[in-house]
Amino acid sequence: MPRIPGAILSRTAAVFFVLSLALLAPLAASADLPDVLRDRLSSAEDEIWVGPISGEDRKILDEFYAGRGDAPLWTGPLGANDKARQLSGILSNADEHGLVPAYYDADRIAELLDSGAEAELAELELRLSLALIRFASDLDSGRLDPRRVDPEHYSYPQDVDRKKVLAESVDAADMWVYLRTFQPQQNEYERLKAALSHYRSLAEGGGWQQIPDGETLKEGMSDPRVPALRQRLLLIGDLDPRAVEAGSGEIVEVEQETPKQETEQATAEASGETGGETGTGNPEHLYAGEIVEALTRFQHRHGLTEDGVVGPKTLAALNVSVEKRIEQILMNMERRRWMADDRGERYIFVNLANFDVKLVDGLDTVFHSKVVVGDPYHRTPVFSDVMTYLEINPVWNVPNSIASKELLPKIQEDPNYLAERNYTLLASWEQNAPEVDPRFIDWSTITASSFPFRIRQEPGENNALGQIKFMFPNQFNIYLHDTPAQALFSRTERAFSHGCIRVAKPLELAGAVLQGQEGWDQERVRQQIESRERLKVTLERPIPVHISYITAWVNKDGTVHFRNDVYDRDELLAEALLGNPS
Repeated sequence: MPRIPGAILSRTAAVFFVLSLALLAPLAASADLPDVLRDRLSSAEDEIWVGPISGEDRKILDEFYAGRGDAPLWTGPLGANDKARQLSGILSNADEHGLVPAYYDADRIAELLDSGAEAELAELELRLSLALIRFASDLDSGRLDPRRVDPEHYSYPQDVDRKKVLAESVDAADMWVYLRTFQPQQNEYERLKAALSHYRSLAEGGGWQQIPDGETLKEGMSDPRVPALRQRLLLIGDLDPRAVEAGSGEIVEVEQETPKQETEQATAEASGETGGETGTGNPEHLYAGEIVEALTRFQHRHGLTEDGVVGPKTLAALNVSVEKRIEQILMNMERRRWMADDRGERYIFVNLANFDVKLVDGLDTVFHSKVVVGDPYHRTPVFSDVMTYLEINPVWNVPNSIASKELLPKIQEDPNYLAERNYTLLASWEQNAPEVDPRFIDWSTITASSFPFRIRQEPGENNALGQIKFMFPNQFNIYLHDTPAQALFSRTERAFSHGCIRVAKPLELAGAVLQGQEGWDQERVRQQIESRERLKVTLERPIPVHISYITAWVNKDGTVHFRNDVYDRDELLAEALLGNPS
């Protein structure tokens, strides 16, 4: 065995001694970390250790660490542990959920991960614990209180138990897995996350160009905007790339025409070289075939009339920027966080922004229908309740506001108005109020403020509630019902009611609601309607009803849908959610 010279051996020992001191330094520092932590927790100056913090959160941290003898959770002898690095990575990627990493001190936490100084390790420890409970809370029930954002949004998400979050994190082997339990346990939420990532990638690629204004574009016409429309539909997936000829997939720049160009275009159209219904111009400008079908798919995804025509509304939807669509996705992810995960095994879901209702049983939608919702002056609120009965051949007690403000002028103009429409006039709103003959009332002396009567519309085909109403008693006196005004269901946007929800297919809904209830099916409901006798049917299985307002979602087939903000509720939420942190 070769001999090692003594000098070399001495130098090796010295190096080993220095390295040992360096390795032991964090151990020595960590021994004092509990004391530093306690000093930070006891400090009267919030800003010197973690920035602004509520008294309740500070109390939670204080009690958590006191229960551990001020032993650190996220740091150890060698500094930040694997759990700390996992949580730091999650916070840095909070934007995957439409949340902002800065709200959770993600950058500062990342800076501190490789520190070995006691003061910085204590700061890291406290910042991580506070960020954890804030992030879990925001992920679970939303960053904002819906009632503070929108007074018509009656949703009451329950905050997480922040003490429990910290306690459970001690034994959490994987912080990624642990924190996933706090996000909405809904497939719709996961699909929105994927859409957010996709639209952000579109934005990073430059988004899409605006399509210039022009005449309404119909199938068979030729228009220089068609190449830009083709590229737009390709980019967002409505047009299959296989349907486009090779080499046509490049982004086409379309500029607004100058007056001279407009004159030249008019001359060309007059000579038959371009434009018109015949499509005799440049083949690249022909609006026909696959591109029309793709535009129809776009219209379907945006709640537009599916006619394949590029009119003002369709053009406006095409020209909404990718940044605005991203904002729309962010807002609806927040709305999903406000919702309870458990909607019921069998439930009714109304989307006011989409003017539709569906009944879901397990994972299957067993009923779907168009609806009419409250007009902009009588906006239907967002809330949840439980349907307990339906009424066949209902009477309608006309709300006093409608009777005094809308019906009174018609009665004053035509004394036979009430009788011709099957209304009964009652002396008051008392339960046993007597009937009054409207012919003996001096209607010229009645004003909206002095209107003393109750007006009741009897059952019949012309009853404003139609022939069925679906009751889930609530503070807003909102319910679903039939309607004789069927023509309104042909409209694309259907905000016309006084707040209640009119259903296009009430008989089918009744059959779905009563499914499994002995003695009742759709045919029995039809027979009861034909009898013209009023009947209340109590549900053996009450059904949760959720009235929502969703303007962006992703279907199971992966198609991303957007809707107009008919009640301006996106505007309120955008101001609160996308502004400065609250």
